[in-house]
Amino acid sequence: MIGTLRSFNTPRAAVAALRDLAVIAALAAGLGGCAVAVGAGAVGGVAAMEERGIDGAAKDFKVEALIMEQWINFDLDLPASVGVEVYEGRVLLTGSVADPQKRADAVRLAWKVGDVKEVINEIQVTADSGIVDFTRDSWITTQLKYKLTIDEEVLAINYAIETVNSVIYLIGIAQDQQELDRVIAQGRNIPYVRNIISHVRVKDGK
Repeated sequence: MIGTLRSFNTPRAAVAALRDLAVIAALAAGLGGCAVAVGAGAVGGVAAMEERGIDGAAKDFKVEALIMEQWINFDLDLPASVGVEVYEGRVLLTGSVADPQKRADAVRLAWKVGDVKEVINEIQVTADSGIVDFTRDSWITTQLKYKLTIDEEVLAINYAIETVNSVIYLIGIAQDQQELDRVIAQGRNIPYVRNIISHVRVKDGK
C-alpha cells in the first residue's frame, strides 16, 4: 500500500502523491449515493475476505497512515526511500537508504504509533541506495502477485509483498506451511529474484 511511495524519485513527489490521495478521497466523499456506496461496498467486500477482516484491515491501514505522517513530519526523505506494510499490527519496513541513521529514525518513529505490536526492520543500508532499480522491483512484485492470484491453492489476498533490490519480502497470514512453501516457490521462479524473506504468520491448525 503506502509502501509503494518508495518508487517516487524525490521526497516532494512522494508527498505530492499523498496529497493527491487525500484529494481523491475528498472528491469521493462528495459524490452522491450510488458511486460512493459501490466503492465502499467493493472495498469492504475485499477486506471481509481477508483473515484479518474489515476491522483488522482498517486498523492496519490507519497505522500505516500514521507512520507515514510521522516520517513526513520528521524527514521528507523517509517516505520516499522507505516502505511500510502493516498486517495484524506487525509493521514491516523495507527500502534502501545510504545513511544508517535514517534506518534507525524510521524504526524509532514507527514505534511511536499506537497499536503497533512489532516492527520488523528490513531496511537495507547500501552506498548505492540512490540507484535502486524500482522498475525491476515493481515488475517482480507484480509478477508474484499475479502468480498468487491465479494459484487456486493460495489465498493471495492474505499476503503483502514488497521487493527491494530484487529481494522479496512477505508478510501476512498463510493457511498452513504448505501454502507458504508454495508462495515462496512461486517467488523463486521469477527472474532476477535474489532472495525471499518471509515474515508471514502460519495459522494455528486449531
